[in-house]
Amino acid sequence: MKDPLFQTITINRLAVKNRIYLPAMHLGMAVDFQVTDQLTAFYAERAKGGVGMICVGYATVDDLSGNTQNIGAHDDAFIPGLTRLAAVIRDNGARSAVQLNHAGRYNFSFFLDGKQPVAPSPVASRMTGETPKEMTEVEIRQTIDAFAAAALRVKTAGFDAVEVLSGTGYLISEFLSPLTNQRTDPYGGSLENRMRFGLEVMAAVRNAVGDDYPLIVRMNGNDFMPGGNGRSELQAYARALAAGPADALCINVGWHEARIPQIVTAVPRGVFAYLAKGIREQVDVPVIASHRINDPATAREMLADDMCDMVAMGRSLIADPWLPEKARQRQENDIVHCIACAQGCFDHLFQLKHVECMCNPRAGHENTSTTEKASEPKKVMVVGGGPAGMSAAVAAHERGHRVTLFESASRLGGQLFLAAAPPGRSEFVTLARDLARQVALAGIPTLLDCEVKKALIRDHAPDAVILATGAKPISLTIPGSNRHQVVQAWDVLANRVTTGRRVVIIGGGAVGVETALFLAEKGTLSADGVKFLLVNRAEDSETLFEMATRGTRQVTLVEMLDKVGKDIGKSTRWGMMQDLSRIGVTTVTRATVVEITAKGLKIEKDGRFETIDADTVVIAAGATSDNPLQTVVEELGIPFQIAGDAGKVALAFDAVHQGYRAGMEI
Repeated sequence: MKDPLFQTITINRLAVKNRIYLPAMHLGMAVDFQVTDQLTAFYAERAKGGVGMICVGYATVDDLSGNTQNIGAHDDAFIPGLTRLAAVIRDNGARSAVQLNHAGRYNFSFFLDGKQPVAPSPVASRMTGETPKEMTEVEIRQTIDAFAAAALRVKTAGFDAVEVLSGTGYLISEFLSPLTNQRTDPYGGSLENRMRFGLEVMAAVRNAVGDDYPLIVRMNGNDFMPGGNGRSELQAYARALAAGPADALCINVGWHEARIPQIVTAVPRGVFAYLAKGIREQVDVPVIASHRINDPATAREMLADDMCDMVAMGRSLIADPWLPEKARQRQENDIVHCIACAQGCFDHLFQLKHVECMCNPRAGHENTSTTEKASEPKKVMVVGGGPAGMSAAVAAHERGHRVTLFESASRLGGQLFLAAAPPGRSEFVTLARDLARQVALAGIPTLLDCEVKKALIRDHAPDAVILATGAKPISLTIPGSNRHQVVQAWDVLANRVTTGRRVVIIGGGAVGVETALFLAEKGTLSADGVKFLLVNRAEDSETLFEMATRGTRQVTLVEMLDKVGKDIGKSTRWGMMQDLSRIGVTTVTRATVVEITAKGLKIEKDGRFETIDADTVVIAAGATSDNPLQTVVEELGIPFQIAGDAGKVALAFDAVHQGYRAGMEI
């Protein structure tokens, strides 16, 4: 039986070699709207990796539609750069498209030289805190014409197709939604009127590019906004698109301000395929499913089960550009999976940085990260088999060095297994296994259960050492910290200790929040349990919700600062804060722990002393570098580098990237 992932598909008259679609993702790699070498190198690598079709963007349609880090399509001056990008994708074996979009009320006046963003109605944006200007009918017509003109530039540049973004809370979806469209003219009111702007944009694009040129529309299957566009209205919109100008529909989920997680590791793989399925059942054009499709097995199942006609794999191909080819060659165990951490992609964009990737330190650096073999191969000793050590070992091996990896534990992965313990974080185990697989593929000798001391280093006689020995948890010296009911968060997450029913956690940083969620989940109903009881109508939905969110632990989180989770990335933090509230964790901020007593915890808050009863007190006060071998290698006179938490405690992203640089610099 032929693999459904690698069957050809036709969109309009365009043949695509497989069912894998790289959707448009904002990369932050354009400069003044111009295509850069960084951008072309990024997409060239993905095209080489075997993807069927690449959609770049989004690209702007006028001066108010984006910012200078977007690819420009709103002026003929950008056609040469677009032409270069189309050519590099085509020359490396993939089909190409450009996504056109107008940000509407999601744009910032900061990016527009102080100009006011525009929208169908002057409804303030929760994302920007700004109130947009209501568009006149003349401006609406000008914007429709701008989409058409930009589409013609895309075609002129040599791209195989054009995609229009009609979802996610941007301008077209703002016209579609009653939340943001309060107009009383022909563009507001009824669903038919609210669809008018989007349909007129698509008709104008179709008229500009001709009947034979593929037009793809990316739209929401559900905007997940209370009072917005649910499945039924969006399915009606999909029918109208498919009956008219659209040749394919790419289904995404949610507005950016929706309170349903869409991109993070807690989102189950392929869970939103049901939205693509619901639309596919009502249209006769190809439907592309999106979101959290990070491995070929999930994608293949969705295609085989008739949930969709293509799969959009975006961040999956940031993490491993060669995922399609590895799947085609049946080397799926060698894939480095996206784990939806968002540390290098979305969190970087919030900081106006270009996209990188925790799992792939080359991502975003394809034009500068060519590996040159060392002129003199060295014997390299890497101490520590966590993410920094594994990344360093592989990088040094790629440079041609003779590398041996030493790890004191019985498995590689280090703190990634702790990161994977809280609910919805199991993908971190995937990264540990993927990195270990890369070590094995490289044939790097690995010694487990091996504690490295001075004699071993001297006997091994390396030319260079990379110290990636990680971190250790901080212990507190407050009165009562040596009591029997006091345990470390790392021991809780590793299931080395058990806790009582009432638990107080000292420290509201990332580890404290993760430990609180880990403990609060205990005794809740599993996903399989919820489905079993639901389909058998054993309990009503409210009871099932209660059973899924209320466990057997009473958890209190105590933090000195004014907020908990301040060191958690922006993409992930809001969802974890939502989970803390939903699962019943009590948070106490601006509180100083005075003493751990036999009955619990004494704290000082706002000048008053309070007592919190607890059966178990968990210390989550952070971590400190654990680097006892630096003085040893200094005494032995061996050149060394430090990577990851052994140098400074930071994120897993930093560990992988520092390890990679350390290996490359030898």
